Amino acid sequence: MVLCARGINHRDRHLMRDLRTLMPHHRAEPKMERWKTLSVVNEMSEMKHCNKVVLFEGRRKRDLYMWLANAGVGPSVKFLVENIHTMGEMKLTGNCLRGSRPLLSFSEDFTKQPHLVLIKELLVQIFGVPNHHPKSQPFIDRVITFTYLDNRIWYRHFQILSEDGGLTEIGPRFVMNPIKIFSGSFGGDPIWENADYQSPAKHRQMLRKAASEKYLQRTKKKVDQQVNAPKNTHKLIPHGDIFRDDVDKRAKVLLKQEQKQEKLQQEREKVEKRQKIMAERDAMRKLKLATAKKSASSKKLPTRKELARKREGDDRGAKKTFKGVKKGAKGAKGKKMANVSRG
Repeated sequence: MVLCARGINHRDRHLMRDLRTLMPHHRAEPKMERWKTLSVVNEMSEMKHCNKVVLFEGRRKRDLYMWLANAGVGPSVKFLVENIHTMGEMKLTGNCLRGSRPLLSFSEDFTKQPHLVLIKELLVQIFGVPNHHPKSQPFIDRVITFTYLDNRIWYRHFQILSEDGGLTEIGPRFVMNPIKIFSGSFGGDPIWENADYQSPAKHRQMLRKAASEKYLQRTKKKVDQQVNAPKNTHKLIPHGDIFRDDVDKRAKVLLKQEQKQEKLQQEREKVEKRQKIMAERDAMRKLKLATAKKSASSKKLPTRKELARKREGDDRGAKKTFKGVKKGAKGAKGKKMANVSRG
């Protein structure tokens, strides 16, 4: 059974009609009043002799929620339907037979997680046309794919063009964001809940808040620019303000300022010269000390053996000289005596 509650917009209504045309085994039901509880849908399904229910529920003429339930027994799954594109809106070329049985294709992720296995079984029982149904045609010329990506189920509908596997999309197209799985039909204990789900109202609130923060930041920048703007945008010529007040007073003030600047410059030059002289003196002292250290290190002190040898050499030289002097004296006396006897 495919039905909707009051409060859906025109696009959601066209999507429901497209799904009805793709499911020849469906049974229609007029719009349900909003004040009625969801448990009334179980009674409607019993009256229509339906064991599966597809319910569309609108909020604020913007958001569309879809319930897939096993009527009476359970379980039931609640989805948020996003990115809706109907068959009339897409205007894609296709010529599949109305009432034909589709092939259902699922991605590998539907066998890895337990909640996806349950959702897959519900989708197979709802969108799969039973064999030999009186309103169905004995042909298979279209494919419905369910792909799990980004924590969402992507619905696509294709027509089979050739046996080689040529396909063309004919619509509709939408995305199902699972919210909760309940143990009963349109109620009961929650079996599974999507931790990453965020309601569209909260999402719009966050977008508005981000936009308001941008406006506040922009205004804050303007205020900061006005507060921190420089008062003097450019430097004026020092002699340009002479003619505002009394000329003599302004000239005297400027002369005093120039004299002070000259004195300060001269004092700075003197200090720099003194610093240079002191630095040169320090450098010369360092050089002298370094040369003195080198000369002291080059002159080695004599050892004890060398000192002993020097003393022995000095003693021997003194003895030799003493003997030579004596011999020379004796020779000189002999010569003198010989000279006297000859005379």
